[in-house]
Amino acid sequence: MLADDHELVRAGIRSLLEKLPDVEVAAEASEGERRSAWSRNTSPTVVLIDIAMPVLNGFEVTRHLTDKFPKVRVVVLSMYSDEEHVYMALRAGAAGYLLKGAAREELELAIRAVAQGEMYLSPTVSKPIIMEYGGGATGETSLLKRLSARQTQVLQLIAKGKTTKQVALELNISVKTVETHRMQLMNRLEIHDIPGLVRFAIKVGLVMLDD
Repeated sequence: MLADDHELVRAGIRSLLEKLPDVEVAAEASEGERRSAWSRNTSPTVVLIDIAMPVLNGFEVTRHLTDKFPKVRVVVLSMYSDEEHVYMALRAGAAGYLLKGAAREELELAIRAVAQGEMYLSPTVSKPIIMEYGGGATGETSLLKRLSARQTQVLQLIAKGKTTKQVALELNISVKTVETHRMQLMNRLEIHDIPGLVRFAIKVGLVMLDD
């Protein structure tokens, strides 16, 4: 499955994919909101997804897909080669990170590698730095998995700069309930201020730095 909000970009990548033997583009998406329907309706082996998707970014969709559909392998497509973006993609559960300037041969290599259960990173990405980040965030990722779905939602909205009232309105819950979730988050994560929650959310890929 191919997910990118730019139609011309999707058309170009689709054209390359259609030339590859044993590869079929089962579906396309231009935004991340209907992420659950993607895998239910198409059952893709591999999802190629851009980071800058509207409504939900590529990291958020990647986390959802890998949590709900563990057999789906996600390759993040990006123009960014810095370690921060690669780190967030891997923390979100991506099996591959491919730069948009890659040649067709590399695109095929990435797809076949992740389809076979391997990891793939574009050669220009700094692998030593990625390994350093990967080893250091294991505990944080484990902590994230201990949060309930609602706590994760609250954490994400707080990290995006939403006020308590805004979080309550967006999730259709009371202000008091939001405050309770926030207190539980701080206790469970052993983080005792909002900036700490924001840093944690960025490290585990719940929000992008641009957010």
